[in-house]
Amino acid sequence: MEKFAKNHPLWTLVIALLVVAFLWLVLAPWPAELEAAVGRKRVFLNALLGGVTLGALYFLVASGFTLIFGLMRTVNLAHGSLFLLGGYIGYEVATYSGSWLLAFPVVFVVVGLVGLMMQRFIFSHMEGEELRQTLVSIGLSIVLADLMLWYWGGQSYTTLAPALLRGPLELPIISSINPTSGEAIYIRYPAVRVWILVAAIVIGLAMWLVLNRTSLGMVIRAGVDDREMLAASGVRIQLVFLAVFVFGAGLAGMAGIIGGTFQSLSPGEDTRFLLASLVVVIVGGMGSIVGAAIGAIIIGVTEQMGLVYAPTYSVVFTFLIMAAVLAFRPQGLLGAGR
Repeated sequence: MEKFAKNHPLWTLVIALLVVAFLWLVLAPWPAELEAAVGRKRVFLNALLGGVTLGALYFLVASGFTLIFGLMRTVNLAHGSLFLLGGYIGYEVATYSGSWLLAFPVVFVVVGLVGLMMQRFIFSHMEGEELRQTLVSIGLSIVLADLMLWYWGGQSYTTLAPALLRGPLELPIISSINPTSGEAIYIRYPAVRVWILVAAIVIGLAMWLVLNRTSLGMVIRAGVDDREMLAASGVRIQLVFLAVFVFGAGLAGMAGIIGGTFQSLSPGEDTRFLLASLVVVIVGGMGSIVGAAIGAIIIGVTEQMGLVYAPTYSVVFTFLIMAAVLAFRPQGLLGAGR
């Protein structure tokens, strides 16, 4: 940051002013003139919080994708199917066991095993062949989508959160001022979405620490940069990459449970979240956990703000951001040039 501020003082000033303006919009009561021009602050805050929590869900899906695609250079376009499969299995486990939390380890193991079979018996035989990986993974996604449609049908499923996470949670953010008493009215937001955001932050920090502060992360990054040299040193790189693929698949499956709790699950959600993951990875940068987090927040907030203030063009805004990043920084915001 210090280096950026010295090299780009004007941009630093602009960014600082934008941050201050944003914090004022979120934390300070809005004057009547601003509410007349933009709308009620409560609507703005709900759209903002909805975008941030949607971004948290996108991050959970895209972080597994950026590990598989960004680090391993494996094009797995069946990643969205793993998300939907995990959501369906999580719904079944939570419904029949009565435990929402039990669904997470079960889904991680089951979907992780599916990912293990995909990597061991399919993708490991076509390393470096991106076109073959793309075509085969598209075929896999179609097969998985048809199998899920056959078993679970075309209806929507919603996984109920535990009673502890139901209901609203009062946040320390002022939504308005009571005109008669002058008391501050604070925003109330669904507790389950707040805890989804907290879980995404914890998982993101854990992944960053593993990749950047542990010997396992060093091996993974070294294997991406020079696989042959690492293999020659005695490291079983195939086993390491298999473990990474399994973890990415299991994470996508657990994100499916959260998606089923956050919104609902139905045919077509696999394609939607696959596209969202692609956009997030492109915007944030391949192989970067922090980049995936920033890209997910940008896309989630843009999508929700667009739905509230310009619903006709909400989808366009997302792809305009992706096009701008590809035009001015093709490697992504935090991606490393290769």
